[in-house]
Parts: sequence; C-alpha cells; structure tokens
Amino acid sequence: MTYEKTVLLIVTATSFVTPFMASSLNIAIPSIGREFSVSATVLSWVPTAYILATATCLLPAGRFADLRGRNRIYTAGIFLFSLATLLCGIAESAAWLIFMRAVQGIGAAFIFSTGMAILAAAYPPESRGRALGYSTASTYVGLSAGPVLGGLISFHYGWRIIFGLSAFLGFLVFFVAYRFLRREESSTGERFDVVGCWLYMAGLVSSLYGFSFLMDGWTPRALLVAGLLLLAGFFRYENRRLHPLVDIKLFTENVTFAFSNLAAMINYSATFAIGFLASLHLQVVMGLDARSAGWVMLSQPALMAAFSPFAGRLSDRVEPRIVASAGMAMTTVGLFFFIFVTHATTLPVIMAELALIGLGFAFFSSPNNNAIMGSVGKDKYGTAASSLATMRMVGQAVSMSIVALIMAMNGGRQAIGADAAATVLASTRNVLIVFTLLSTAGIYFSLRRGRVR
Repeated sequence: MTYEKTVLLIVTATSFVTPFMASSLNIAIPSIGREFSVSATVLSWVPTAYILATATCLLPAGRFADLRGRNRIYTAGIFLFSLATLLCGIAESAAWLIFMRAVQGIGAAFIFSTGMAILAAAYPPESRGRALGYSTASTYVGLSAGPVLGGLISFHYGWRIIFGLSAFLGFLVFFVAYRFLRREESSTGERFDVVGCWLYMAGLVSSLYGFSFLMDGWTPRALLVAGLLLLAGFFRYENRRLHPLVDIKLFTENVTFAFSNLAAMINYSATFAIGFLASLHLQVVMGLDARSAGWVMLSQPALMAAFSPFAGRLSDRVEPRIVASAGMAMTTVGLFFFIFVTHATTLPVIMAELALIGLGFAFFSSPNNNAIMGSVGKDKYGTAASSLATMRMVGQAVSMSIVALIMAMNGGRQAIGADAAATVLASTRNVLIVFTLLSTAGIYFSLRRGRVR
C-alpha cells in the first residue's frame, strides 16, 4: 500500500470513529440519565462539554501542529481521544463522565485540526478533492451508523459498550498512525502565542456558553457580551503579533479563504440541528417510536455519505465555488420545503426532503473543503484545517442555540410529550424559516469567494 493510501485509510478511520461515537451517544442519553439519576439540564452537558472543548482548542491545536509537526499532534490526539473514551466508559458519576467528555473534546480538536491538513499534504492538487471526498463520506457513514448500531448496542449491552467499542477502534487507529505516519521536523523559527491562545479560549467559551443559555437570565447575557469583547481584543492583539496564533491576514486579505470559512459556518448553523428537529417531529408530532424514526432519518446522512466522494472528485474538475454553491442552493430548497411539514405530511415526503438536504450538504462540504485547502500554502494547512473545524463546531453550537432560543420563546420548556406536539410543530416551523434565510445568505458568500484555480 502506498503512503498516500495509508494516510487516507488512517484519516478516514478517525473521520468515522468520532461522529459514530457522538451519534451513538445521543441514543444512549436517556439510559445515562436513568443510571446516574440526573436531570435533563445536567445531561445536556454530556454533549455540550465535548462541543465546547473541541471548538475552544481547535485553533490553538492547529497552530501548535504547524510549529511542532502535524503528524505528531494528530497521533497524540488519537491517543488522548481513545484514552478519554475508555475512561468515559467506566465513569461512576455524571460529573466524571462530563469531565472526560471535555478531555475527549481536546483530543478531538487535535484530530480535527490536523487530519484534513495531513490528507491535503499527502495528495497532489489534481486528486486532493477525491481524497477529501472519501474522508467526508466516512464522517457521514459514522453519523449514519451511530443511531442504528448505537441503539442496538445500548439496548442489548448497555451504553458503556459504546465507549468501549469506540475506544478499541481508536487505539487500533493510533497504533497504525504511530507506525506508518512519517515523522516531521519541528519548526524552530516561531513561538507559540500563549497570550493570544488564552484570549481566544476565554472569549469563545464565554460567547458560546452565553449564547446557548441566553434565555436564562442576565448572567449568560453578560458572559456573551464579555466573550465578544474578548474575541474583539483577540483579533486586535493578533493583528499586531509577529507570530500570531492565527494569521489574521488569511481572513482580511484572502477572500477565498475567508468567505469559504464563513460559508461553512453558515451551512452548519443552518443544518446541524435538522436531525434534532426531525427526531422531535417524528416522535412527538407523528408518534413514531425511536427505532422507526431512526430509520426515516437515515435518508439524510446516507445521501451525504453516498455523494460526498463524487462531489469531491467533481470539484477537482469543476471550479469548487460552483459545485459548493449549487450544493448550498439544494440545501436551501430542502430547508424551505421543510417549513410546510405538518402532522399530516407523509413519511416518504419527509424522507425526500431530508434526502435533498443531505444531497445539498454532500455537494457543498467536500468542494468547500477543497477550496479552503487550495487557497493556502502547505505551511498553512494546519491553520486552515483547524479554522475550518472551528467554523464547523461554532456552527453546530449556533444551530442548537437557535433551536433552544426559539423553543423557549414558544413555550417549549415543558416536558416533551404528546401535549407538546403543537409547540414542537410551531417551533420547528420558526426555526426552519431562520435556517432557510441563513442558508440563502450562505449561497451569496459561497459565490463571492472568487476562483480557487
């Protein structure tokens, strides 16, 4: 096997494991709550701790990888993620589980900030899109397999086995990566920006936490304002640094890079919560059981997985800007039609709309990734990959925050049950209107990014 194929195998494996574990865990959340006897508020921190830790550490990890070697940081990230996953599986309290999920998120940040960069560096530009497409497809295969396999594992063997299986796969990939990834020379000419790192991390955590709990009083609102001020200070500070944590000029002078990242954040903001909304609609509004709802929802990630490699290859021959914008347009149409879904809408129609959203995302994601990596030099691959991953995680957090905010405004704080169907339906409609408008704006920025080649 060639080195390029070995790298592709390793990266696609990690692209599968991380989303598989996350989507599997969502199915097991009720079981975890019953075992530890904790509230829904406490349980919400099981995914939130992971998202916050990952989003916060992505840019520092990417910069550190550029200075110390991407392969080294990537391998360390796989090990940390796998170890934390194993320790999650033997957690004896909710607090320990939440803490280890945060550690797991740090390991994931090391993986996400370097995996795409390693893959991009291993392949020439003419075949890079195809390789990125396979990696993206692996992500969606993990998302697709998670609810089905995770549900079966949790039902028959318990939720801890999900962590055990994910840890086993993670350690297996770690040994392969440690054995076969080439060792790199560390950069000694630049220093890591410690002050900028802390400004960025404090600002992002405060902003995301404050926005997520905006309706819970003045404290989250104050944290949101403080976080935004810290982030503003971070960008001002970084613009004056000789060796910054992130090269601000990439965003101010590289239009393709800046608008491609912005399009990615908008796309995730408009689409990430669709699975959550569809699950509520199918189970609360239409009365399906979890198993049946899971099979219906497979139409979206299945289309993502099936068409991502093709979209990646297409972006090697056709301008990535065109392919990605067409994908965003398909997603927008799917979101628009979803606005009109009611309790009487048939399952085939819902599956078709989810499939259209998934197809649009497939045609957007791989070409957009190709455009971002193609807009910078090899020395900036780590920064570019971590920037994209940060946009993805921030977009996910924003997407869920929009849902939480609109549901709270629509009186959605009551326990989910049959009597909540009207609230869920109204909230979903309002959320989809916001998502459609966001996705429409994303088309504009995607088209305005300029030519990559």
